[in-house]
Amino acid sequence: MSSSPRTYRAILAGTGGIGDAHVRACEATQGRVKLVAAADLDATRVREFAARHRIPESFTDYTAMLRATKPDLVIIATPPGQHVAMSVAAMEAGAWVWCEKPLCGSLAEADAIMDAERRTGRYTACVFQMRFASSTAHLRDLAASGQLGRPLVAVCNTLWFRDAAYYSAPWRGTWAELGGPTMGLGIHAMDHLLHLLGDWTEVRAMAATLDRAIEVEDVSMAMITFANGAMASVVNSALSPRQETYIRLDYQRATVELTHLYSYARDNWRLTLAPNAQGDEGVLQSWQSFPPDVGSTHAAQLATLVADMDAGVRPGTSGPGARRTLELLTAIYKSAFTGAPVTAGSIRPGDPFYSAVHGGLRPARRA
Repeated sequence: MSSSPRTYRAILAGTGGIGDAHVRACEATQGRVKLVAAADLDATRVREFAARHRIPESFTDYTAMLRATKPDLVIIATPPGQHVAMSVAAMEAGAWVWCEKPLCGSLAEADAIMDAERRTGRYTACVFQMRFASSTAHLRDLAASGQLGRPLVAVCNTLWFRDAAYYSAPWRGTWAELGGPTMGLGIHAMDHLLHLLGDWTEVRAMAATLDRAIEVEDVSMAMITFANGAMASVVNSALSPRQETYIRLDYQRATVELTHLYSYARDNWRLTLAPNAQGDEGVLQSWQSFPPDVGSTHAAQLATLVADMDAGVRPGTSGPGARRTLELLTAIYKSAFTGAPVTAGSIRPGDPFYSAVHGGLRPARRA
């Protein structure tokens, strides 16, 4: 006789705007993940949050919450500068971790998290929900089958708008936030791009502060080459009034486009056959045979994380799976700030960019 599925006791650190998405994700597990406590430095906010979502306990001290609740899973949704210490403390307390992006501010910190994983036997997964839509899995399967041909050209644009009100939080627009739109906004689309195209090999980039009164960049651009030979252009902007997230993949036999803002589903995709493949109904039929639609939500990622916890296996957005994306972002900063191309694997201990994504340098200010 099979045993009933395990219920994982979870706690939430940080009850800001993204907290509601994590509550919905837990609710979507239909009892597999139960939120038993939440913490926030703002006592009033955490009490109101816990009451609104019927969470039994609230805390203003993260360490006290860990000690009192002994959770199976810790969800971290605090300002980025707190992520590493909180993740390591949670793993040392025996919990797995699901942490909002950016996971950390350097490759050195990513390696420290992996050291803690090896030491504790627990894992820290980064929130990269763009990977987990069923339509992305469908495209990956179609590409892997060879029906689209080789990927050749890609475009990855995160064109968002963040004004003075957004930057009014004291940690925003500073390196305490771990970066500008490269780390804080475009990270999702770039992680999605890597999930679709695989390993990158070289980056050439620019970054600047063109308009906002902040110490980090408000725009970056990059040219990326991939191990499979494809080339991509990337734009990350906090200055774009008409907001859009756009990924375009030009394969030998078709163009695939995804247009959305903060999340997507099947209807956000479009396929265009190459002129010499217009009579190829096979590719079109395969493309139109979508699985049941699951959007790019926190709930979709948490469902996969629960399955990983059940099996005791490393989540795909932890360890090397998260580090690859962070290494790309670090390379964008290094290339932009030094004016030189950066190859994958070249940022190692002793390199200032290994210890901090900005390498102790600053973007050009052209405001």
